[in-house]
Formats: sequence, structure tokens, C-alpha cells
Amino acid sequence: MKLRQQFTDSDLQRIKLAVKDAEDRISGEIVPVIVERSGHYSAAYYKGSILLAALTFVFIIITDRYVVADASLTLLYDPVFIFIVVTLGGIVGSLLPLVSNLVKRALIGQPEMDRVTRLRAETAFLEEEIFNTRQRTGIMIFISFFEHEVIVVADKGITKVVDQKEWDKIVRDLIGGIRAGRITDGIEGAVKRCGEILLEKGFYKTDDDVNELSDDLRIDE
Repeated sequence: MKLRQQFTDSDLQRIKLAVKDAEDRISGEIVPVIVERSGHYSAAYYKGSILLAALTFVFIIITDRYVVADASLTLLYDPVFIFIVVTLGGIVGSLLPLVSNLVKRALIGQPEMDRVTRLRAETAFLEEEIFNTRQRTGIMIFISFFEHEVIVVADKGITKVVDQKEWDKIVRDLIGGIRAGRITDGIEGAVKRCGEILLEKGFYKTDDDVNELSDDLRIDE
């Protein structure tokens, strides 16, 4: 299912209204962004190919040594046969990450996904021009669906007065909502909490305040 199809028009409207309601009271901009994945991870296909090819070769050795009693009745000593079977194993291994996100994530590893997701979040912050607010009071709630990661990025006008633990709590709550299948509720809650934090820190809306960024959820498939 495409990422956009996971949100109904009603869901998108709820998120937009949540952003609008939060921003009606604060001098800041809240931008929710969700992407299908933060990277392509081509290395996963190579790793899958090498791993399954190696396992196939090990399987042939074990079969020859412990299973087949009469080697003269098999092809296990034919180098062409071994090459074909190992090659087929490599091809199947390269396809597994295409059909299973679980396998792909395992082959990539969490540290690499963390690094790529952070870079993608920083890129989104620039692409959406969240830095381009009058008082540098933009907040991005970034969700990377494939990696199962959430990052809250605040501009420098906010980070100097808000502790990281506040954003960490928002991240934990939003991840909990996503895992429970309540992604729209989770985003709404995260947006509301961001607005409350800014109010607590004195970022009140002023008479000359304008809506500098769109209230819509950004979806990148």
C-alpha cells in the first residue's frame, strides 16, 4: 500500500486542523513530514546476495559430507553444478530485500538506518524551508516509515530554551501511536504537545504574527 493511501482525506484534515489550532496560540510553525523511506539502501541487495550464496555453498558441503553417502550418484562434485546452484542462491538472496522489509532492515542494520534517517530529516528541514521563519521558531515532526523512526527537529530559536528530553518524550509517544496503528492520533498528539511546549516557554502569538508555512502534512513517497 502506498504511503498516501494510509491516510484518508479526513485524516489529512484532522492533522491540518491540529497544526492550525496549535499555531493559533503560538509564535511558531509546526510542520509534520512523513516519508516512505529515508534511503534506498542498495547495499542490502549485495549483502543478501553474498550471504545466501555463502549459505548455499555451505549447504552443499554439509550435504556432501553428512547426507549423501554415495557421491558418485550426485552432481556435488561437478564444479559447473556447484557454480550454478551458488549463483542461483545469490540471485534469490538479492531479491529477498525487495519482497521483505524485515529482511532488508536486518541486512542494513540499525546504526546505518539511524544515520541515513538523520540525514534525510536534515534535508527535509531545508527543503520545506522550516528554517525560514521570522524568529527561527520552526519545528519539524519527521516520520520515516520504513525505518520506523521519528525525529523532532527544532530551529535554533527554540532549541536554546527547550531540553532534548521534551522532544524525546514526543518521539516515544508518537512511535507508540504508530505501532498501535493510530498514526493520525499520534501525529495529532505530537503537534499538540509541540504547541504546548512553545506556550510553556513563552512563545506567544503576537498581533503581527502570520502563518509562514503550510499547515498540511507533507508526504514523500
